[in-house]
Amino acid sequence: MQNISLQALEIFRTVAAEGSVSKAAQKLGRVQSNISTRIKQLEENLGKSLFLRKNRGLDLTADGKLLLSYAERFHSLSEETTEAFREGKPSGSFRIGAMESTAAARLPAYMSKYHALYPAIEIELVTGTAGALLTRLQKYEIEAAFVAEPLTDPTLDSLSVFEEQLVLIAPSNYPSLEIGVNLNGRPLIAFEVGCAYRRYLERWLMENEIFPSATHSLSSYLAILASVSAGSGFSVIPQSVLSRVQLDGTFQTLPLDGEYAHIQTLLAWRRDFSSPRLDCLKALLTQQNTRSR
Repeated sequence: MQNISLQALEIFRTVAAEGSVSKAAQKLGRVQSNISTRIKQLEENLGKSLFLRKNRGLDLTADGKLLLSYAERFHSLSEETTEAFREGKPSGSFRIGAMESTAAARLPAYMSKYHALYPAIEIELVTGTAGALLTRLQKYEIEAAFVAEPLTDPTLDSLSVFEEQLVLIAPSNYPSLEIGVNLNGRPLIAFEVGCAYRRYLERWLMENEIFPSATHSLSSYLAILASVSAGSGFSVIPQSVLSRVQLDGTFQTLPLDGEYAHIQTLLAWRRDFSSPRLDCLKALLTQQNTRSR
């Protein structure tokens, strides 16, 4: 087996991202036959099928997904190398992940300031649960992620950037939330599995011997708020998000206490990764947080 060139990996990475040889050819400025030939040569060199050919495009095989993880790492390293020798302000694409609550309530002002300071950096922001973001971080699909504590992976470093208070919310016609047993047998509406705040709420419920009748998973705080407002069940939401919502008497609220009173949001990144883009973001977050104290 011959060594794989960086160019071949970049072609493969682009085809995987676009899900189509023709779209990849357009993006790379090459003819379609050239892209097809390079992918075929790569598969022959590895002795593995990398794509499943379908009528509407291409899907990665298990071997293709494995190769993509390496291709993403090489791409990231290539960008780091280029930037290390580039003069002037940092530039290039910066892929960041964030929990939906952080993206909506915390990041807009910071991202606006970051763009004003470093206009040559193109930010790609993706949202997801803390669990999903950490998986993408390990696969080199993103370069940094805003996730909730705790962070136990020894391959990651982190910086504490925001402090959150979780608030229990329920329809206004529910009995008082001050008496936790009033939630027994009522439906829990929570963010999808992998959400750190959902894990905190489930732990709080167990500690207080509160047992929901069912758990309904939703994928956005807007949907959760709408469901609670309609009387479908109770939930938990960060105060930073709740503060941006017009309640109009729709909910009753109760801040969680004890260890849930103050939960840190962390900026996490791989220990084997560094770049001026990340350094600039850490510096901005540290500077802004120092001023707000």
